[in-house]
Amino acid sequence: MRIAYVVPGPMSKGPMGSAEVKRREGLLNSWGFPGTEVRVLDVPTGPASIESAYEEMLAIPATLDLIMACEKDGFDAVIIGCFGDPGLEAARELVSIPVLGPCESSMLVAASLGHKFSVLTIFDSLIAGQEHLASRVGVRDKLASVRATGIPVLELMNDPPATLKRLTEVARACVEQDRADAFLFGCMTMSFLDMGDAVSAAVGAPAVNAAKAALKHAESLVSMGLAHSKTAWPLPAKMASGTDVKDMRVA
Repeated sequence: MRIAYVVPGPMSKGPMGSAEVKRREGLLNSWGFPGTEVRVLDVPTGPASIESAYEEMLAIPATLDLIMACEKDGFDAVIIGCFGDPGLEAARELVSIPVLGPCESSMLVAASLGHKFSVLTIFDSLIAGQEHLASRVGVRDKLASVRATGIPVLELMNDPPATLKRLTEVARACVEQDRADAFLFGCMTMSFLDMGDAVSAAVGAPAVNAAKAALKHAESLVSMGLAHSKTAWPLPAKMASGTDVKDMRVA
């Protein structure tokens, strides 16, 4: 099967560069089952990183265009490569192949691993938004906490030992103070640091890698011949009638 991992930002043009795109592609392919091919594709324009609702909204139009192109190119599923799952429901309206959001996938997994789970995020300003995401996914009652690391997305890779130390500190607080039985990384760069096993061993609770969870969710759906329901996310009415929604915009 062919799976597209769509980064909703121009990562190859930003501080991380094309080398990081290839590194993430290599990790995803190493995590995949035999026969799975993953391509990491980034959009041509948009925020260099997504750390607010505003930046999410800016990223969505180009992301939707790329997801539609992926379906035309024959991909079997698409993963939106941002923990906020920007544009997830709109994408499901526009294509018939499975579209996975790392937040939704990882929260569903984490919720199944114990009575409560926690999310490690970037800034305090993102805590309320990630609590809202848990409500949207349907697992708010199982959310123990959302705690911030205070390390910006574009700085997480600058000092890996320091980042690992901080992730461990925050995860330990989630387990010992918030009574979380599992935790997940609420940022894709955190997930692609691939530190979950080390943090899990240090704090004694399962760590869910959001990128890996989304990939395994995608593989599972494709292998079972399943995709999101069109009764839940139907094609927009104007498009169903043959009208290009973009042609309806008023100048």
